[in-house]
Amino acid sequence: MGKTLTEKILLKHIIEESPEKGKEVGIKIDQTLTQDATGTMAYLQFEAMKVSKVKTELSVSYVDHNTVQIGFENADDHKYLQSVAAKYGIIYSRAGNGICHQVHLERFGKPGKTLLGSDSHTPTGGGIGMIAIGAGGLDVAVAMAGGPFYLSYPKVIKIHLTGKLEKWVSAKDVILKVLEIFSTKGNVGCVFEYGGPGVKTLSVPERATITNMGAECGVTTSIFPSDEVTKEFLKAQGREKDWVELTADENANYDRVVEINLSDIEPLTATPHSPGNISKIKDLKGIKVDQVCLGSCTNSSYKDFMTVAKILKGQVAHPNVSFVVAPGSKQVLENITKDDGLINLFSAGARIAESACGFCIGNSQSPKNEAVSLRTSNRNFLGRSGTKSANVYLVSPEAAAAAVITGEITDPRDLEKKGIKYPKVEMPAKFHIDDSMFIFPKDVKGKVEIYRGPNIGDPPSADPLKDTISGEVTIKVGDKITTDHIIPAGSKMKYRSNVPKYSEFLFEVVDPTFHDRAEKIKQMGKDNIIVGGLSYGQGSSREHAALCPMYMGVKAVIAKSLERIHNANLINFGIIPLIFKNEKDYDGIDQGDNLEIPNIKKALKNNEKIVVINKTKGSNFEVEYKLSDRQKNVLLAGGTLAYMKGK
Repeated sequence: MGKTLTEKILLKHIIEESPEKGKEVGIKIDQTLTQDATGTMAYLQFEAMKVSKVKTELSVSYVDHNTVQIGFENADDHKYLQSVAAKYGIIYSRAGNGICHQVHLERFGKPGKTLLGSDSHTPTGGGIGMIAIGAGGLDVAVAMAGGPFYLSYPKVIKIHLTGKLEKWVSAKDVILKVLEIFSTKGNVGCVFEYGGPGVKTLSVPERATITNMGAECGVTTSIFPSDEVTKEFLKAQGREKDWVELTADENANYDRVVEINLSDIEPLTATPHSPGNISKIKDLKGIKVDQVCLGSCTNSSYKDFMTVAKILKGQVAHPNVSFVVAPGSKQVLENITKDDGLINLFSAGARIAESACGFCIGNSQSPKNEAVSLRTSNRNFLGRSGTKSANVYLVSPEAAAAAVITGEITDPRDLEKKGIKYPKVEMPAKFHIDDSMFIFPKDVKGKVEIYRGPNIGDPPSADPLKDTISGEVTIKVGDKITTDHIIPAGSKMKYRSNVPKYSEFLFEVVDPTFHDRAEKIKQMGKDNIIVGGLSYGQGSSREHAALCPMYMGVKAVIAKSLERIHNANLINFGIIPLIFKNEKDYDGIDQGDNLEIPNIKKALKNNEKIVVINKTKGSNFEVEYKLSDRQKNVLLAGGTLAYMKGK
């Protein structure tokens, strides 16, 4: 039997255990990336490992999240990141150089390589034929130190593409269609592998849009073949030598095959407040729009921006629309400027934002109260924009341009009635390239001192697992609780290096009284326990959604199901992830109930069942755990840092 593309790459990188679907394997990581919101803690953890240099082929530290610097904290963190990069052999991408995923695709991504990033949208690299995986910062730190990255050997789902996209329909509509088919839950432990004759009709930036937002389905990663289209993109980047052809065998065996005819797709949108709420744009026509934001790591390529620039040529933004654009990289900005795209956008009334994550993470451009905001980004969780009452719709660049002109949600195909023709945008044969905003380790001279501002503290550590967990259900939440719900992004991200301070904002969107309640329980010497519904911890890779609860004395999370990255982060920080054996037992628990989980160390060591006693209700229920032997040992030690020190 032939091999899938996923198998071909993974099998060359497995260094621990044997490939068996659903079982844990350790793989060698070739490249890593971090961004400044997750990077500070990742490098503090890396420093704690006492390694003299990074052990990867290439590691890059990007500054792209906390670039709106109100207060000293962000600037201090950036100085810390720059000094760490210089000392340990890491490339440093300065603020203004662009969003990590867009820049990495342009300058460093290589087909056939493994990439691990401390950001959930790292699978963007799959658009260029990489196994690119998002993870918590501690996992990335371990990889930089030369350790394996552990994952469940995945099932591979083939998405077989046929046909060709019609005018006014784009790659964003493709991934929204995929989300309509698969939803945002139930896909843990899977990889989406794209194939079929439709693949060759999609450029690398279009493929990257699709793999980027595959993260919203909860899959481990998504990947496209490396073909002649890939070769042309790398050639235009001056990196043709990095190209290798990579495809699945014709007789490869997949766990599931889903057919999508690109010709049948029409303009779609994700409605509030989940990327999985998919509707046809034509069914929402006429909804008034207050804001349109173009950019983010999903749709900020040269092709995206030039398409919108040509649609808007000679147009002016509707008087009721605030129009914001954030090119994905310095390279994109320079190339659209050279080709007259920027002047078209500027003339149309665009507000030019930094080449950074900005509006996508709620770090700028929060819309007005109860606004309708159309965004080309990948997430529209409640409150993520910085305005809790806002309704955010995720759309393609074409649909964004249509709303700029009309002031309402508009099927972009209707622009033809206004005499606006769909523009043809060709990818440049050669991009204008300027790498001057990278600081390469070889260019750093002399001894390097690590800079530590007052906002930076040591990474807190967990205690070894106790024999009995006994405490209170500090919070009970419903389905699809994201890491944004657990710990916010936006203006609070500047405290990510200061865990005690950042912990004050836990569950702020859901229940702002959580912190004080958890602190009281902790001071009483009792454990905090979180109870969740389906798909708990979906969304961002931010490990602070586990690190801050650990700091606040959370010892266990009991949920109907857990998403991959958050599950791994809980284990990394010594919090045991448990799954209701019978989902109906969730209904029998209330916030404030006193729970006891006895003999948990013995149960883990001997692979015995775990029973939770509800002392308030006088009842008990069984929970399950899906842990490898390594993960059990990590939990017993009190987290990954303690486990590694023990080794």
